[in-house]
Amino acid sequence: MGELNEARLLASIPGTWWSTPYVGARFPGSPSVKENPGLSEGANCQFFAYEVLRLHGIDLPAWRSSELWHDTRRTVRVADGEPLDLALFNATDDAWGAHVGVVVGEGRVLHLSAEAGRPAVWTMADFGERDRYRTLIGFKRACRG
Repeated sequence: MGELNEARLLASIPGTWWSTPYVGARFPGSPSVKENPGLSEGANCQFFAYEVLRLHGIDLPAWRSSELWHDTRRTVRVADGEPLDLALFNATDDAWGAHVGVVVGEGRVLHLSAEAGRPAVWTMADFGERDRYRTLIGFKRACRG
């Protein structure tokens, strides 16, 4: 398959996923997700990010952002994000309630937010311009293999 770069990663996203609406109540492990898995009824940032990873064979538990950040068994913290790493942002360095997106390439993150309403690719500078996302907490990489 070759190295996964931004163009390949973005091209792998099903066309219908780009119209996924932001729905804050559809988070990993929520009753609405358990009753109707998939993105057709919307998602929050974490659920959307986990679905992107699942599309690429990476299946993580239904963690909230702070659980993801503190996990050391299935994920590792990395200094620089690469495609399919998760990026966590917040107003402070607190992982509780952090925004989660998927790194797609050099300094760019695919995410779903209430502000954008639909999936979008933002630069790190785009996140830094917004108070609620101004702090990059860090990157997490799923352990593979």
